[in-house]
Amino acid sequence: MADGEIITGTLASSARLDKALAEATGLSRERIKGLIGDGVVRIGGITAQSGSAKAKQGTAFSIALPPPETTHAQPQDIPLEIVFEDEHLVVVNKPAGMVVHPAAGNPDGTLVNALLFHCAGRLSSINGVARPGIVHRIDKDTSGLLVVAKNDAAHEGLARQFAEHSIDRRYLAVCAGQPNPAQGTVSGRIGRSDRDRKKMAVLPDRSTRGKHAITHYSTVRRLAHAAILECKLETGRTHQVRVHCASIGHPLLGDPAYGRTPKALRPLLDELAFRRQALHAASLGFIHPINGESLDFQAELPDDMRELIDKTAR
Repeated sequence: MADGEIITGTLASSARLDKALAEATGLSRERIKGLIGDGVVRIGGITAQSGSAKAKQGTAFSIALPPPETTHAQPQDIPLEIVFEDEHLVVVNKPAGMVVHPAAGNPDGTLVNALLFHCAGRLSSINGVARPGIVHRIDKDTSGLLVVAKNDAAHEGLARQFAEHSIDRRYLAVCAGQPNPAQGTVSGRIGRSDRDRKKMAVLPDRSTRGKHAITHYSTVRRLAHAAILECKLETGRTHQVRVHCASIGHPLLGDPAYGRTPKALRPLLDELAFRRQALHAASLGFIHPINGESLDFQAELPDDMRELIDKTAR
């Protein structure tokens, strides 16, 4: 299926029109609603007017997909570590220092720019725009695994799994001090800090702002004045691991926003010029949104974190 073609078929079920068409075509319901609004969807030979209309099983339909719009981001030949790729999605091991999506202050040099080059000619539209489908992000200075959709159907399926919190995401972090207990769960609403709007914070229980967040942590190894933690995310909020670790008194080493490096470790971080949060998205597991296969990927710690751990252990 490609934009610029006409999709035809018959509805396989009786349901809301947007739902029935999404099931029949693999397009997202939001995309279907947009196409209905554009007047390019015909049901039983009549132009569809509303996605909420009742549809009957066996009714013929046609959708004239418009040519995809081009994204404002430009393809750039930036090296990428591809962990897995097929016609529907790509899993990337992002290096620290790379922004995921172009934004103010980072107009290029991002993962999206790199993927536009890498996937040239192999991207279907995401909601009508020819671009990679970013369904989750990790911070600029966090390294590790991301999955990116190549087409609308994959984007819809992955987004659903993230919304249902069924994606298995595990991070490795080096925190200041040694948590007691050695394993546990941190929960609470995460939202903008009242003291600094550029930072996130765990909000009071009575707060109605922010979003509920849950992180399960366990100590992998004790170091000198520090520890390696495995953090399993039940939710995926902005800066979640960094904020949760800081909230229990064990901020990540090198974290410029939430960290306070123990005095004994400051000379080492200066020696290594370690200027980022010691956080790596090490494991990612999900169900393939098209073929239903269970997928699980791991990414080894990057060299800078390995060196930090090695010298902290001495």
